Amino acid sequence: MPKFCSLNKNFTGWLLFILISVIWGSSFILMKIGLQTLTAYQVAAIRILSASVVLLPFAWKAFKNVEKKKMPQVILSGLLGSFFPAFLFCIAETRISSSLTAILNSLTPMFAIIAGVSFFGLKAATKKIIGVIIGFAGLVLLPFAAQTGIDFKDVQYSLLVLIATICYALNVNMVNRHLHNTPSLQIASLAFSFLLLPALIILIATGYFNLPLLTGKYLQSTLAAATLGTIGTAIASVLFYMLLKKTGVLFTSLVTYAIPVVAVMWGLLSGESITLAQVGCLAIILAGVYLVNKKEKIIGPAEEVLL
Repeated sequence: MPKFCSLNKNFTGWLLFILISVIWGSSFILMKIGLQTLTAYQVAAIRILSASVVLLPFAWKAFKNVEKKKMPQVILSGLLGSFFPAFLFCIAETRISSSLTAILNSLTPMFAIIAGVSFFGLKAATKKIIGVIIGFAGLVLLPFAAQTGIDFKDVQYSLLVLIATICYALNVNMVNRHLHNTPSLQIASLAFSFLLLPALIILIATGYFNLPLLTGKYLQSTLAAATLGTIGTAIASVLFYMLLKKTGVLFTSLVTYAIPVVAVMWGLLSGESITLAQVGCLAIILAGVYLVNKKEKIIGPAEEVLL
């Protein structure tokens, strides 16, 4: 029975990993569509607002069940895990390419280790660190394996993505430490209920409701941003918290490695060619994910290890 439970847990973890990777990997396309007619602030605000509306029916129950002393951590999780990154990514993508954004986003596991060791008293097993390095190396090589290469201009906008990855890294460690026993849906619904009003205020302040929203391009951009919020943020956030509590900090943060894989699949659907070098990079990335997911024996009952 224990072996069966372990296999079922691993299957669930990988299923969540794939679902989140597909959803978040597709978010770059939705952001680009949204940014065709709307500003970065409007796209990000619509994303947060739509996610808040979807999760709002679950917020009251969460408010009654979540311990009041954990409320600051829940709100901070919403800010670090969704609100700030949503705006940082949209602003960055107005000037830098999606491939560069994906590479910079892949630094999340690195920052997760640094944040965990520096601020949360965790210890990372050697094989886990090696797995992160291998996966990151494959991800860095992936854009260079493409025919168009990669452009490193507009460094200041690249820094915005780096700040977003630091937010993600702090969030996964904080949730793992302080909200580990709190149901995933309660964390997400309660966090986004506090973000609804700020997002609405931003939309009003930027003049969004004065735009011809029923015309073709504006409607398309709005629908893209709303889809990004409902599926890419609301549903994916719940799945993310589930994955985090089932598999741990480091493996969860490795979802960022799979995002370029999804981007390649979108390229295939749009008629782009994929080189053998890109396939090799994907193999390197998967090897890194495997090493990170491989369990380590913990020596000493008092030690906490990033597994």
